[in-house]
Amino acid sequence: TSGSFRYFMWLVAQELQSSSLPVLIECPSASAGENKGKFLLAPKNIDYHDEALLLFFGNLLGVAMRSDVPFAVDCLKPFWTRILGEQIDYDGDLKQSDIITHNFLKGLKSISTETEFKELVGKMCPTHFTNEECCPGCPYKFSYASLDGRDVELRAGSPLITWTNLSQFIECTRELRNCELSAENMIPLIQCGLEAVVPLEPLRLMGPDDLQLRVCGQQNIDIGFIKLHTIYQVGISQSDKHIEYFWNVVESLSQEDLRKLIKFACNQERIPFSVSCPCQVNFKSLMFHALAGVAKQKDQLR
Repeated sequence: TSGSFRYFMWLVAQELQSSSLPVLIECPSASAGENKGKFLLAPKNIDYHDEALLLFFGNLLGVAMRSDVPFAVDCLKPFWTRILGEQIDYDGDLKQSDIITHNFLKGLKSISTETEFKELVGKMCPTHFTNEECCPGCPYKFSYASLDGRDVELRAGSPLITWTNLSQFIECTRELRNCELSAENMIPLIQCGLEAVVPLEPLRLMGPDDLQLRVCGQQNIDIGFIKLHTIYQVGISQSDKHIEYFWNVVESLSQEDLRKLIKFACNQERIPFSVSCPCQVNFKSLMFHALAGVAKQKDQLR
């Protein structure tokens, strides 16, 4: 739990959420301004290299829990739900993960007559119901973009959507997203890696949000939490003027600046879930011994 280890965990989390590793992708909702910086498992047919990555990913989740060092992988709820072996809430999780698809299917399901359907499709693709070739990129075919942007055939040859097969298209698209969010071919490997470090069965007592908090730590820094678990060095008291000045400054900081302060003190940007974590020890010795000591010297010089 040294500073170098916490820095390693932070670096690995950053790399997992970058394009350099084919494990996580940013959720499609981010392009619509929702859940920016939130991630999902990248859908794929996995090979031996992917298996090793997913197993190690699971190992790291377990190590984060064992060590009380936050592993800041900002995955959405479907990921944590599946890690616990539970089924996703399709409608709720789809809206959170891919609001564009959610709204698209919701709009199609709201159509009640063939006339409405033709009017809607005609706006996007005027040649859809003629003998002419359909517009390039027409969304009303039996194909749909995967979470990572690949065009997936929902039916062989990607025939055009008609009023008679509209319900089948909606069901096929729902099934595609359900399979991608469930990640049946990847979750068992992550669970296997996790269980090599932490028994999986006791974790099932948690909810998805609890598991995420336990692994990733608290994203928003609670100043009251920090003050409550702060122990001052010998010769320094909470009632000292320079300590009061210090907390006044800390309370004026934005969340971004608070994360930088935690990074300076503990070599990580988040506070762990556990109140008995090593992060607080380093926070005391580094920040209060250095910063508060300097502030006291300046106070004496006045």
